[in-house]
Amino acid sequence: MNIVLDRIRFLNKYTLNRIMLRVAGRNRLPFAVIYHTGRRSNNHYRTPILIEPLGRSFVVALTYGPETDWYRNALAAGHCTILWHRKKYRVTHLELVSPQAALPAFPPPARLTLRALHIRHYVRMW
Repeated sequence: MNIVLDRIRFLNKYTLNRIMLRVAGRNRLPFAVIYHTGRRSNNHYRTPILIEPLGRSFVVALTYGPETDWYRNALAAGHCTILWHRKKYRVTHLELVSPQAALPAFPPPARLTLRALHIRHYVRMW
């Protein structure tokens, strides 16, 4: 990862994520909270994520790629929980999908933003 992306990630983790956790999962915004357990520490974490439903599953933009901690933790544990629109969903399947498969689930403004930011990694969860 380059230094600029690392700095943005650090800033988001300690500022923006704290703000987003107050609204994610509780209203009609396209943000949910993912509850996951650390793969080494066994600590419990909450992370805001950009999410959209796709049939009986969800599609999540991996804005920092597949090396992001919450994704690696969920894979290692074999499960996680999503709080979306005030409901909790237990997830036991995570599958990387192409942008072509994922982007149609997002509304047009989000699609444009994700393309403009060159987000290339998405995960389908159910």
